[in-house]
Amino acid sequence: MSGGLRVAQVLEAHGVEHLFTLCGGHISPILVEAKRLGIRIVDVRHEVNAVFAADAVARLTGRPGVAAVTAGPGVSNTITAIKNAQLAQSPLVLIGGATATILRGRGSLQDIDQMELIGPHVKWAARPSKLKQVVPTLEEAFRIAMDGVPGPVFVELAVDLLYEESTVREWYAAKTERPNKNWAEHAQAFYIKNHLNRTFGEGEAPTITPPRALQPAQAGKGQIQRALSLLTEAKKPLMVLGSQVMLWPERAKDLVGALEKLNVPVYLSGMARGLLGKGHPLQCRHKRRIALREADVVMLCGVPSDFRLDYGAHVRRCTLVSVNLSRRDLRLNRKPDLGVLADPCHVLIKVAASMKAAAPERAEWLAALAERDRARDQEIADMATQETEHINPLFLCQQLDQHLEDGSILVGDGGDFVATAAYTVSPRGPLCWLDPGVFGTLGVGAGFALGAKLVRPDADVWLLYGDGAAGFSMLEFDTFARHGLGVVALVGNDAGWTQIARDQVVILKDDVGTTLAPTDYHVIAEGCGGHGIYLNRPEQIEGAYQEALTQSRQGKPVLMNARIGATDFRKGSISM
Repeated sequence: MSGGLRVAQVLEAHGVEHLFTLCGGHISPILVEAKRLGIRIVDVRHEVNAVFAADAVARLTGRPGVAAVTAGPGVSNTITAIKNAQLAQSPLVLIGGATATILRGRGSLQDIDQMELIGPHVKWAARPSKLKQVVPTLEEAFRIAMDGVPGPVFVELAVDLLYEESTVREWYAAKTERPNKNWAEHAQAFYIKNHLNRTFGEGEAPTITPPRALQPAQAGKGQIQRALSLLTEAKKPLMVLGSQVMLWPERAKDLVGALEKLNVPVYLSGMARGLLGKGHPLQCRHKRRIALREADVVMLCGVPSDFRLDYGAHVRRCTLVSVNLSRRDLRLNRKPDLGVLADPCHVLIKVAASMKAAAPERAEWLAALAERDRARDQEIADMATQETEHINPLFLCQQLDQHLEDGSILVGDGGDFVATAAYTVSPRGPLCWLDPGVFGTLGVGAGFALGAKLVRPDADVWLLYGDGAAGFSMLEFDTFARHGLGVVALVGNDAGWTQIARDQVVILKDDVGTTLAPTDYHVIAEGCGGHGIYLNRPEQIEGAYQEALTQSRQGKPVLMNARIGATDFRKGSISM
């Protein structure tokens, strides 16, 4: 049994349905054997997008996504996506091909020290040197990716571990079996034979077993009761939920029920966006900084006090409850009054289950927050009516919000335009919003959209592109077209890196490096097999959205190239 087949069997046992890749000779046996077992091979145009796609699968399913890339530049091309997954705490397994075990470090094609390169950016990395180690190493990789704080792991597999033993021995025999060998050649042949015997020698073939069910990290009973007391006794409690609360997608409904029972207003961030749907009375969307400074008890669930909370300054005046899987994030920049090192989703569910009486109504506090949201929404609505050259981006995003159906998935990849959309487009339910996370990575869009469409083929997947960000992954429209994936990309085309230009031009009086051309991105998409739509006037929006949905639901990827004008909506909003 080849190593390639063993890898495929481990993937099958772990419920892997999609293997993202860009082909290479080092990993060919994995791709072929996985295909034979019914795993869909999804080949991309750049390795970084294979990992972004695996990341999206992990976020939407709660199970590790998997990518396989070839040696050397194949692995090095994934580093940005791997680092993004590490900082976003996304569980995924990256398999990297490598030169033959006997040639390691001897100048073989694409042979670099991949373990040294990728080690700082993953939870765990391993390099089996014998065939019998392949299965247990991969099984351990899947376990570690999900255990504790989730994250990416890396397994390097040498090419001679993946092909049939007979094939590998034939390769070496062709090099060493010749007549009239001298003593040095005899010694070399002897060394290689012994190396192959060690590489392929094993007792019984390893048993491939399905993964054990993971148990969430639980809080103590005293911590649950203390958290409940703080929330119920508070006059102005507030919650901020981050991506960690969505690590158990099957419990999203229970989580919503817990939040409603606790009756505490909540801000949602990261993968938690959309958890409560649109217009839920407990959800707050605007002026979070002001609300946090007014609150007497704040509960952070999977949210560290990093730059998003002004390094803890937003939660200095309150009693702070922090629930996090990461010991470091639990105390980052602000020591909590109650720190709970546990899974936030299950903690919230248990806190609600511990309630013996109905939660306080808090009508005045909820009304104040709702009025603040209403006022800000009205300001945005007023700005959306302002005339601009081409299309007002706020109006464009408002119109998109009106075309979202339940279950639609939004993928954000960009700066100024995507941040504008974040204020005006509301995800309709849990796990319906994907953005890079704390790393702020441009280029996630096509990979995220690819993974999302494969996981939820019946959902409309909207890829919101800034025109700068679109340049990172637009050629993946070829991937969408070849695989029949009807993703809709909406490019906010203002011919510039506007988020950077906003402050650079004001402070430094120079737009150097921030200007782009009003490129015909829709033509590029058409050249890749997609459907392109160009619009530069408000009256075209309705028809363009309808056309995009009609085409995408027939399996054709669509790119809407929307020329947008300038507004002051996000003036002074750069983060550094």
